[in-house]
Amino acid sequence: MALLLALAGCGESSPKPPEPSTKPSGKTSAEPSDKKGFGTVFDTERKIRATLPQPESMAGWTPKNGRAHVEEQPDSPSECGADTHWDCTAVGNGSANYEAAGETVIFSVDAFPDTKAAQAACRKEESWSAKYTKKKVPPLSGVTSHAYYRNAGGLDGLDLTMCTGTVIAQVRLEGEGSDLDPATSHTLAKTFLARIQKAAAAS
Repeated sequence: MALLLALAGCGESSPKPPEPSTKPSGKTSAEPSDKKGFGTVFDTERKIRATLPQPESMAGWTPKNGRAHVEEQPDSPSECGADTHWDCTAVGNGSANYEAAGETVIFSVDAFPDTKAAQAACRKEESWSAKYTKKKVPPLSGVTSHAYYRNAGGLDGLDLTMCTGTVIAQVRLEGEGSDLDPATSHTLAKTFLARIQKAAAAS
């Protein structure tokens, strides 16, 4: 470049430098990322287990049990009508339970074959849960989420549902010693989301 500029200076006049382009150069770092999230499909038990929080990230909580399951023949959207449960098209699911001072947290994940199926299930789950009392929990970056109070088996619970990429992840707080604190739910959800994102990047 220095050589070209030197040669240009030998003529009668130096050419004017080109005007900077005002045309957009495409996506910039300031633009929002794809809200659909990752496209990783968690279709094996190993992959599903990788999405669940591990004991080392759950200081103060005692692990109780966990599981991972993969559907041998998942139902297709055409087989899942309007009246089926929102997780009808899931290809697998898993959960992990922890306890602390009379309080239980249940992390559960439902994996879908693609982001389109996950988003459809997310809309269906939100419609299904509309009968419960909504609770405001601080939003989490990059995911669609909502929370509600629910009573199941005689226990009050606070359920936080997150839709991201190809999964629907839920955090449920319950137990006779639980104050169902939205801040606790939010903190646990961040731990869960980080684990899911790490598993998606590693697959």
